[in-house]
Amino acid sequence: LSLDFVLQDQYDIIDKHTQSGLDLVEKYVKFVKERTEIEQNYAKQLRNLSKKYSPKRGSKEEFSNHQAFLDILNEVNDYAGQRELIAENMMINICIELTKYLQELKQERKMHLSEAKKAQQYLEGTYKQLDNSKKRFEREWREAEKAAQYAEKTDQDLNATKADVEKAKQQAHMRTHIAEECKNDYASQLQKYNKEQNQFYFTDMLQDMDERRIKKLAQGYVLFADTERHVMPIIGKCLEGIARAGTNVNERNDSVVLIEQHKSGFERPGDLEFEDYSQGINRASSDSSLGTPKGPLELLGKNKNKTFRLFNKKSKPVDSEGFTHLPPEQRRKRLQQKIDDISKELQKEIDQSEALGKMKDVYEKNPQMGDPASLAPQITQTAQNMERLRGELNKYESWLAEAGGRGDSIRYSTHSLNNNGAHNPNSPGAISDDTDSSQAIYTEFDDEFEEEELAAPIGQCTALYNFPGSSEGTISMQEGEVLFVVEEDKGDGWTRVRRNNGDEGYIPTSYATITEITTSRGSLIY
Repeated sequence: LSLDFVLQDQYDIIDKHTQSGLDLVEKYVKFVKERTEIEQNYAKQLRNLSKKYSPKRGSKEEFSNHQAFLDILNEVNDYAGQRELIAENMMINICIELTKYLQELKQERKMHLSEAKKAQQYLEGTYKQLDNSKKRFEREWREAEKAAQYAEKTDQDLNATKADVEKAKQQAHMRTHIAEECKNDYASQLQKYNKEQNQFYFTDMLQDMDERRIKKLAQGYVLFADTERHVMPIIGKCLEGIARAGTNVNERNDSVVLIEQHKSGFERPGDLEFEDYSQGINRASSDSSLGTPKGPLELLGKNKNKTFRLFNKKSKPVDSEGFTHLPPEQRRKRLQQKIDDISKELQKEIDQSEALGKMKDVYEKNPQMGDPASLAPQITQTAQNMERLRGELNKYESWLAEAGGRGDSIRYSTHSLNNNGAHNPNSPGAISDDTDSSQAIYTEFDDEFEEEELAAPIGQCTALYNFPGSSEGTISMQEGEVLFVVEEDKGDGWTRVRRNNGDEGYIPTSYATITEITTSRGSLIY
């Protein structure tokens, strides 16, 4: 059933209806645009929020709760990217597409309304022609009837002449002929009008256009939901990442990391003994006779004032070349770190020295490629740098030995140095005699360490947790595993243990329960 036929010639209603449909499309486009602006502003605010709370580049978090917060900030930033993607897809697939289609509909509607107006005007003209033809046919037919009646009356009149009768009959015949022509013309005009009217009322150009508009708008409604639904899996992954960051927080490991960073290495203070003044023992003699183990305060001793001056803004800077102002464990860590850095620099200088030596050989064999003498300043400078670094390395290694550093760290540094020096004996980076003398010191220290390894167990411990033992000098263990204690914790948070197969290494003291420790005072049960 045609919309035009139902509304007949009420084109003003069709005009208003189609215009309201176009207005609805335009209104929906504006709605989606405002939605995209909201998404873009939301994404921008999320990115600014993530940037505001993100640390500087290059910073590394060692605590799991801090790292989890950084992971959350990264996930929020990725989530903001998905909101931007929603806004972009809505703008492209809905706003731009419907705006383009709206312009096409406006042109099509204008054309259809113009054609409909012309068709209506033509139909009205055809109807006027039909009406005129009908009226003429009616008039001529009446004239023909009058002429026929007059001819019959004349024929029956006895007083009329034959000429009058013949004339009346001819007049009636002429009128009848004219009436027949008007009749045929009326029939032709009627057929033409009916055809034009049928084409006018049963043409559904505007109806087809309006139905296509409705279908396109409905697709835009669906895209509004599908655009966001397509990114929901990625948004879900962002939310899963945020939840995973929370579950990855390990409060126990954070405590262990904090302890490792700031442990002093001092022995734990012993219990204070009762001083019985009623027996006449003075304070000085009791202090000398009780033999209470010295704690961190006593061990600080002469450096007590220096320790407190670290927190005084007006204090003078402390000479920290040998890190003597630090607690024992912290000093050992800093010294080992310094040794590693110097070893890396020394390795670079050795590699550069070897490269210069090879280049010099090439220049000597092929003078056209370069002058060997031009490399002399660089070779001399490299040799000086290597000697300077070796001196610093020896100095820091001796400090580490004095601080009670582990033998494996020293052996590692010395071993790498010897390998580098022995790689090319003729190079400017060859090891000097001073290195040989320092090697003897480290070898003696290694022998002492090996003697400690052969020491008898002083107790047992049971593992409370799994420990991977991935760091150098450590040993892995499984929960519930029983190990022999070779060296008790000296305040640095590590205990040296041994398996039945002879494997030895360090484990975190807090990861195990020590069942028995044998000391000079006897067996102490923990």
